[in-house]
Amino acid sequence: MVQIPKTPAPPSPAPMRSVPTSADVARLAGVSRATVSYVLNNTSAVRISEPTRRRVHAAAKELGYVPHAAARSLRAGHSRMVLIPAPTFPVGPLYSRFLTDLQVALGALEYTVVQHGTGGPHGDDAARAWAELRPVAVLVPGSGLGPHGVAVLKRSGARAVVTLGPETIEGAHALLMDHDVVGYSAGAHLYDRGRRRIGVVVPQEPGLEAFSAPRLDGVRHALRGTDATVTELPLAHDEQDAARLAARWRTLGLDAVFTYNDEYAMLLMRALQDEGIRIPEETAVVGADDLMLGRLLRPRLSTVHLELPSGRELAELVDRAVRKPMTEPETHKVLGATLLHRDSS
Repeated sequence: MVQIPKTPAPPSPAPMRSVPTSADVARLAGVSRATVSYVLNNTSAVRISEPTRRRVHAAAKELGYVPHAAARSLRAGHSRMVLIPAPTFPVGPLYSRFLTDLQVALGALEYTVVQHGTGGPHGDDAARAWAELRPVAVLVPGSGLGPHGVAVLKRSGARAVVTLGPETIEGAHALLMDHDVVGYSAGAHLYDRGRRRIGVVVPQEPGLEAFSAPRLDGVRHALRGTDATVTELPLAHDEQDAARLAARWRTLGLDAVFTYNDEYAMLLMRALQDEGIRIPEETAVVGADDLMLGRLLRPRLSTVHLELPSGRELAELVDRAVRKPMTEPETHKVLGATLLHRDSS
């Protein structure tokens, strides 16, 4: 007979500490609960002395107290959450810096920024998932959202819907990013440098067509009515694909290329140089985005510097729309472009 030894009883769990409340903060700071609320919600309508504010903040920090977001939303009639759906297209350093700048600026205005993943539905269907979180504002990068999705978000309590893309959407504030000007700047520069057989890289990554198509159109627009030709160059962001394109480069008869952006420029330049193609003597190269790595290349990369709105300007637009939700949607053209001539062209 096998005897199962008795295991000692586990020690009793330590009693859970109660969640600190605003009343606890008020007692420790020696003020009323209303004063705690005014200080921690940064209410400007009530004057609170600076020593009292410091005392309340110190008490809250000592107790580990943070205001309850849902309760705050009920009092205000809306949340302070700004939802930014993650882009459905590959993003580079330029957009990442812009997004960080925006988050800092919104934080300074006491909004909480939440990024929503790309998994699941898209467009108007995605708007329903965003609406479940009850954001006060939604900033939608790229295209895909339609008027129905905007209406769904507004019915759920979103006071501002802002789109960043090539077109306006009924009911939403629009920051128009017309990428035609990027291609136009590159095409005009290459023509002025004496190039007449110009290739344009068209990325094959899903989601980038909303940007690559207008950039291609911009090059064509710049060269319309001239003796120059434009050749589309489909290219995946892949070393082997770049090597295959470079291997047949001389058969294409091109003397210049606009590579969509700096990352594709770096990819293609290395492949062309591996094939013994001299830059810029045989082929001039122009990128876009003005990344620091482009300045470190040899030859240094000519590029189109993009002028995006500052995070502060966009944050102020969001705050203005939240405070005055009944005003007509604003539309702003926000993308400028400047050609930076360096060694590669």
